[in-house]
Amino acid sequence: MNKRFLSIALLFGLIFAAIGVYVGNRQTAPVTPQDGAIQQLMGLSLNDSEGKSQKMSQWKGKFLVVNFWATWCAPCVQEMPELSALQDELGKNNIQLLGLGIDSPDNIAQFAKKYHISYPVFAAGMEGTQLSKQLGNQAGGLPFTVLIDSKGSMVKSYLGRLKIDELRADLIKFNK
Repeated sequence: MNKRFLSIALLFGLIFAAIGVYVGNRQTAPVTPQDGAIQQLMGLSLNDSEGKSQKMSQWKGKFLVVNFWATWCAPCVQEMPELSALQDELGKNNIQLLGLGIDSPDNIAQFAKKYHISYPVFAAGMEGTQLSKQLGNQAGGLPFTVLIDSKGSMVKSYLGRLKIDELRADLIKFNK
């Protein structure tokens, strides 16, 4: 009787664990962006790491990799050297990385000076959090990255630390 009870309990436990994993992954998967989210991004003026206001529209017509990050986010910080190298490698192919920091302007400035990031980073604050949600980041997790083609359409998004080889392959695939 005990073995049968344990077998049934284990079976139900595995079933409910599988359901939990499935539901959890569905809730954190990026979703389709809201209408106008990319236009909202392109309409922004944000302060860069030196405190200068920059219009996002200056990058219209380029293939954009927009990375939402924060100085306190370990996976964000871990992927930044790879993103800097990728910008150096692919910048000549009309590809531009942009880092939108969900942090204070002072923290962004100090971080940029310390780590010598080769692409523009901006202080987006809470406005950046809302924008990332409009672009499909319903979980609100970081890092969150979107690919926007040169015509202004979002072609892919990633939630969590990037796999640079996958990103590089996607950039080649979508930037034709």
